[in-house]
Amino acid sequence: MQVHVKTHHIKIEIEGKIPESILAVVKKEYGKKVKIDDDDEYVLATETDWYKETMASMTPARAMRGYRMSRGWTQIELGKRLGGIPRQHISNMEKGVRKINIETAKKLAKLFDVSVEKFI
Repeated sequence: MQVHVKTHHIKIEIEGKIPESILAVVKKEYGKKVKIDDDDEYVLATETDWYKETMASMTPARAMRGYRMSRGWTQIELGKRLGGIPRQHISNMEKGVRKINIETAKKLAKLFDVSVEKFI
């Protein structure tokens, strides 16, 4: 079961076996803003068609940009973390204009804790 409440300043998400007493309090406090999903069937994201299609179209350049953005890093920050690579080189790698060499791919894999194959 999942319960979601989202207001201007509040976001509440509860998952699992939720006691009725807690549901009653949440419903009383937030009324129609409460969304309850009783569907206990979970699907692994990696098994969805969306994930498979996304991964099939994932290039090393797009992976690099995606991992960088997921960390909230700028191209300059990533360049520094990779040992002083200029921002323009990072930009060109993310656009696919410049190939990601094997040494940089290894550094990216270590930095993002993923397989080096994502970047080659």
